[in-house]
Amino acid sequence: MPKHNSYEYFIIRVVPFVEREEFINVGAVVYCRSKRFLAIQLDMELKRLSVLSPDSDLDVIRDHLSAMQRVARGDNSSGEFKKSSLSERFNWLAAKSSTIIQSSPIHSGLCEDPQQVLDDLFKRVVAMPPY
Repeated sequence: MPKHNSYEYFIIRVVPFVEREEFINVGAVVYCRSKRFLAIQLDMELKRLSVLSPDSDLDVIRDHLSAMQRVARGDNSSGEFKKSSLSERFNWLAAKSSTIIQSSPIHSGLCEDPQQVLDDLFKRVVAMPPY
């Protein structure tokens, strides 16, 4: 019988007009403690955002999203986060700290493969469906 591992995840949103409360899902983050897994998947093209908000500075948004990637991976360029635990990095990424780039509430579940969860979440919640 396969072992199910608990995991947590949240969705990364770009909110170009906070007062309108409209957002575009641009990424997902999954953390599975028992598998020592923390990963982020992002839509860096931001095509839907350019439709919703053509005046958004996509390069600045991409820079912020890239920083989130570095923190999730614990890259040398992530500063002090390189020394942080996966749990600390996940919680920092999920924290409410920006008005333009926001995280959804944290959700949880059980899985065998957290990478598969991330791939499925990204396809279902972030990626543009093929038309």
